[in-house]
Amino acid sequence: MSIVILPSARWAAGQDSEDGRAFERVFKRSLDLTASTLGLLLLLPVCSVIAAAVFLDSPGPVLYSQVRVGINRRGGRRNGNESEAATERRKADAYGRPFKIYKFRSMVTDAERATGPVWASAQDSRVTRVGKFLRRARLDEIPQLWNVMLGDMSLVGPRPERPTFVQSLSVSIPDYPKRCSALPGITGLAQVKSCYDTSVDSVNRKLQYDLYYLKNGRILLDLKIMAATVKVMARGEGAH
Repeated sequence: MSIVILPSARWAAGQDSEDGRAFERVFKRSLDLTASTLGLLLLLPVCSVIAAAVFLDSPGPVLYSQVRVGINRRGGRRNGNESEAATERRKADAYGRPFKIYKFRSMVTDAERATGPVWASAQDSRVTRVGKFLRRARLDEIPQLWNVMLGDMSLVGPRPERPTFVQSLSVSIPDYPKRCSALPGITGLAQVKSCYDTSVDSVNRKLQYDLYYLKNGRILLDLKIMAATVKVMARGEGAH
């Protein structure tokens, strides 16, 4: 799959001022609220069908919740440094504000009872029959529109990770905590360019896309990513 997503240089140059960025933040939040509200209302019939399919396919709850790491809203010192105590506090909360993410359940109940927190694999035996379809089409992510409404997430941004993985990856990849400088997203540049995390190498590769987005992210880039996400969903390329 080859999806070219580049921001408009003219647009980016015109949005570097504080007024421009403030406008973009307000516009992005307004877009998130509008799209998530309309999305939940319009997709209600689809959600009902998915919920029934999940319920009939395997025992357990229809919805699955999990703690993820969100945006880091703490500001450091103006010179870019922070005290040792502040650093330790950030590490203690996994470098961002924890929140509970919602998804349609795509795995068997208590999938990690024997293994503990692990990455999903390409041929994961824990994934249910309906779950495989939901993951390919990314329909399991629909309940996260509720997270967007609550302000925990945005439509576009770095994917939120679990605290235990953030802690360990921050040791292996020093730049990893930078992902928490923006609201996490349902989709993002890394998601349309790459697949699920399976190793530190794949995480590092996706991190480069996230860092690019954090540096160059604009409304126009968000719209391009959303359009690319629709293509990925239509082709069933959500999981490999």
